[in-house]
Amino acid sequence: MAREFRTVGVVGLGTMGAGIVEVFARNGLDVVAVEVDLEAVERGRTHLETSTARAVGRGKLSREDADALLARIRTTTSLADLADADLVVEAVPESLDLKATLFAELDKVCRPETILASNTSSLSVTKLAVRTGRPGKVIGVHFFNPAPVQKLVEVVRTVVTEQDVVDDVEAFAATLDKVPVVIGDRAGFIANALLFGYLNHAARMYEARYASREDLDAAMRYGCGYPMGPLALLDLIGLDTAYEILDTMYRESRNLMHAPAPVLRQMSTAGLLGRKTGRGFYTYAKPHSSEVVPDALTPSDALPDEVVVRDVARVGVVGTGTMASGIVEVFARSGFDVIVRGRSVSKAEGSIAVIRKSLEKGVVRGRLTESERDETLARITATTRLEDLADVDLVVEAVAEELDVKRAVFAALDEICKPGAILATTTSSLPVVECAAATSRPHDVVGLHFFNPAPLMKLVEVVSTITTAPEVTAAARALCERLGKVPVSCGDRAGFIVNALLFPYLNDAVKMLEVHYATADDIDAAMKTGCALPMGPFELLDVVGLDVSLAIQRSLYQEFRLSGLAPAPLLEHLVTAGRLGRKTGHGFRDYAAR
Repeated sequence: MAREFRTVGVVGLGTMGAGIVEVFARNGLDVVAVEVDLEAVERGRTHLETSTARAVGRGKLSREDADALLARIRTTTSLADLADADLVVEAVPESLDLKATLFAELDKVCRPETILASNTSSLSVTKLAVRTGRPGKVIGVHFFNPAPVQKLVEVVRTVVTEQDVVDDVEAFAATLDKVPVVIGDRAGFIANALLFGYLNHAARMYEARYASREDLDAAMRYGCGYPMGPLALLDLIGLDTAYEILDTMYRESRNLMHAPAPVLRQMSTAGLLGRKTGRGFYTYAKPHSSEVVPDALTPSDALPDEVVVRDVARVGVVGTGTMASGIVEVFARSGFDVIVRGRSVSKAEGSIAVIRKSLEKGVVRGRLTESERDETLARITATTRLEDLADVDLVVEAVAEELDVKRAVFAALDEICKPGAILATTTSSLPVVECAAATSRPHDVVGLHFFNPAPLMKLVEVVSTITTAPEVTAAARALCERLGKVPVSCGDRAGFIVNALLFPYLNDAVKMLEVHYATADDIDAAMKTGCALPMGPFELLDVVGLDVSLAIQRSLYQEFRLSGLAPAPLLEHLVTAGRLGRKTGHGFRDYAAR
């Protein structure tokens, strides 16, 4: 029979601790909240009153319920007042010595059957457990900030935690209207281990000046549907906190992907901690404000005087696949005359048929009129001759992701296209400079990486090689804006921005699964619920295709040669077995036949 929790204790009334107290009290529990002194107690009480008042103002809590909630909370400065608690959760600062000392003291004052829990986000729960005489009754209960709002709770078992303690705490978390996931005791648990590797990689990209802070953040928001970009999220978390979490994970794992980017330490030392100090990667209106204000790093829309943006009126697209057809539709809907070149009449006409079908859907859904549909189609011309692209101002190559094929296309375009025409590739993983090197005009070659489906996805990565002329990059960005897209600029290296940040995170999730640390369902739930991502990593891998994902991960490893980027063996094995995701009906999960 599951134990019943009636009285719970919380030690620490900072932002996290006060939030946990509120969660318990909202669910009808009597809460004893302990702080180090009366001043800290008062700060915690103020935080609770402010939070509940906000909930009342938003109609999520009645005034009567708020008063009853606060009445269930007893504050104190004495740990002895926790003697009758059924469960005690510590939420003091992330110091192993501080937490270990506290657990030793709680062990003395609490009843032998009382469960002692830590809300640590990165420290070893086992090291806390062994400081008590009841290691079997010590567990991690990691709430996410803000605790009253965030649904995820990571329930962290150690090698000695009693199974009934794990079961009872998991069931208890579910009664709080939370989503509990049970995991083992390792640095970062699920969410932080996956999230902070990704954030650290973004900080390294910024540090290397690979892309601007604005473009890094826009890339992940518009390319992956993330609620915040990585640098804005680091500012929200706090750069000092991020550094400490990464440093803890690295000391335990020795994984270079978790070695904190030097810029995090430098900014922390300088007091640039993010929103809480008013300056981090961005500058804010005041400390604790979310309003970003311009600073010396804010990009200017003005171009240097010597850069003259080339005009683009007529466009050619080489290719007739899904991506090529989408790109043709984007240009034609934006008023450009477009020539689509296919290898055969049937392929070229098939591409236009796909575009027509897409436009019909737009009419049915009320997104465009019949006359707009007809005008769009009238701007599109199909051909099988590359020579018909001789007078276009821009050619976008969208053929198969095979370097030899792309180089052959660029060599032919170099001979055919007029001087000054921009030659672009929409490759997602191959070096753009290889395409440029196949021509006598590498300064005119640029990457325009559209995302699938091109008519819907806002992001375009504008990829400049070491030879791309500044006016070509500027023209590409201006063109994307005319298309209603969000352009982000980056250099020519594997993965560009989005894939270089996304796929190592997905690969880390596979590695977590293959060592049986957590189930695919729990890892997906942790990232969707704890980090507000639109899809969990295994859902996304099955959608993208495991073969495609493996190819991208291999290209990243080949380029950077970091052991942490080596494809997870499980991913290799699934691809070998033909389990490629939704397109084959089997991937990390099995799908019903359509």
